[in-house]
Amino acid sequence: MDNQKELFPVVDEDGNVTGSITRGQAHDGSKILHPVVHLHVFNSKGELYLQKRPDWKDIQPGKWDTATGGHVDYGEDVTHALRREVREELGITDFKEEFICKYVFEGLREKELVYVYKTVYDGELQPNANELSGGRFFNREEILNRIGKDFFTPNFEDEYTKIFG
Repeated sequence: MDNQKELFPVVDEDGNVTGSITRGQAHDGSKILHPVVHLHVFNSKGELYLQKRPDWKDIQPGKWDTATGGHVDYGEDVTHALRREVREELGITDFKEEFICKYVFEGLREKELVYVYKTVYDGELQPNANELSGGRFFNREEILNRIGKDFFTPNFEDEYTKIFG
């Protein structure tokens, strides 16, 4: 189970920190805006690596999602959070991220300021069994054929179709 007392920053839509909340508060339906990072990992063939979320996650358990996604901790900058999450979830540190955009995502229980990055990486990926239930590369057709079928997280589907659609 996720640590419900972990501290996250509260931000405005420009990313300015205005306070702090716990993970529990961030996901309790209060929809207090807090920052997260996403990294889309493509290989040189254009396939996109996706992670399978563990069944114990408090948000979207068991669904396929962005290669790396995670919260920015209170007192941490976005770039550091991105590198920490990629190292923790996929075991890689030698990648060059490219910033794509930031946007506000509102789900049923949360509201996030999402910082989106991408990279091309052909090295070995080692999904952390404590963080993920696995992962694999998908080609574009596989992704498009599964959109709208409760296979992916809603935020992945929305992000993928808007950015890479």
